[in-house]
Amino acid sequence: MNQFKLLAIVLLIPFLALTGYAVYTVGYIGVFDYHRHSPAGWQVFADLVISLTIVICYMVPEAKKAGKNPWLWVVVTLFLGAIGPLLYIIFGRSHPETSMD
Repeated sequence: MNQFKLLAIVLLIPFLALTGYAVYTVGYIGVFDYHRHSPAGWQVFADLVISLTIVICYMVPEAKKAGKNPWLWVVVTLFLGAIGPLLYIIFGRSHPETSMD
């Protein structure tokens, strides 16, 4: 297992726990609703959208280059945020030596 995949696993496990707790506490919509009440929340949400757009722009060509269909990972990313790219790194990449640049 390469270090990139190991890092993704180490990040994913506590992030899944945090996400599960947040969704359990306020619901899926509540996670987004929290950010609409202040400019600081708007900034955090915009940052997330920009960051995930950049990640998707790297993920799609890399998956195609590896002969994989990238759209599952794009949809997962759109609905679950950073969980999508982390799962892609763990399960979707067929060539761990492939760089993301």
